[in-house]
Amino acid sequence: MSSTQLLSRKSILDSVRANQPASQPMPTIPHFRPQTSAGLVATFSESIARMAGVVVTEDVPELGSFLRAKFPDAKLICSATPEYAGTIEPANLNHWAEASTIDVCIVRSPMGVAETGSILLSDLELRVNKIAFLAHDLVVLLDPEQIVGNIHDAYEHSHFKLSPYSVLMTGPSGSGDISGITVHPAQGVKTLTVILSPVREARQRTG
Repeated sequence: MSSTQLLSRKSILDSVRANQPASQPMPTIPHFRPQTSAGLVATFSESIARMAGVVVTEDVPELGSFLRAKFPDAKLICSATPEYAGTIEPANLNHWAEASTIDVCIVRSPMGVAETGSILLSDLELRVNKIAFLAHDLVVLLDPEQIVGNIHDAYEHSHFKLSPYSVLMTGPSGSGDISGITVHPAQGVKTLTVILSPVREARQRTG
């Protein structure tokens, strides 16, 4: 670059810097009026249904029976929560790619978002991040009291500050082409089932 070009470049940049508009404070994001707990559950269920997910609002007294009925052909069930034993745990995987052999993955989410039908997952819950994407079917336990109204509320959730890896998953994997046809799955789990269930300390056993 010639000295003339360098001078011209410097002149342009100096002119831009000298003519910057005055700085303005960022606008305040309003805190939208929260819904009632019942309203949040209803909105969450509607939102996740639009994304081809399923929400189970009825009480599931025995998770093993529920899984056998919903996934009768499942052989390998990976549980990342102490609330259910499964057939393997994430720690049993020798390599992350082995997650692709999982029929059903079970994990508890610390938060759901009513506006988008999303569930929060992090490395704290998954322990092996790939199990939430390479498993065939994903079952998520979610305390209905941990459903927040919208994305603004979600980003204020303390869980985002606890983990280096977090993801908001919205429905099973899907892809829409130019014809407006959505295909499930695309690159991830085939189905996403969210069971609304308070935390249970007792661990259930597979039958």
